Amino acid sequence: MKKILESVGGVLLVLGSAGVIRELTGWFPFLGFTERLTENVGLLREQALFTHVVIAVVGFVMVMIGESRSR
Repeated sequence: MKKILESVGGVLLVLGSAGVIRELTGWFPFLGFTERLTENVGLLREQALFTHVVIAVVGFVMVMIGESRSR
């Protein structure tokens, strides 16, 4: 379970961070997963930067939870 949390959290952290950088600078157009999420959900369309920040924070929290679990 620890590895799954860390892996999924790491992916979310990278995607969220790339989404923030893309929204601010226009870089990383090839990481369009979160762009599809924000464009297809009407509520998130105007809040794309905030959505990417939330995705990155959720990923970070998942990584930290995975790190704190001891076996």
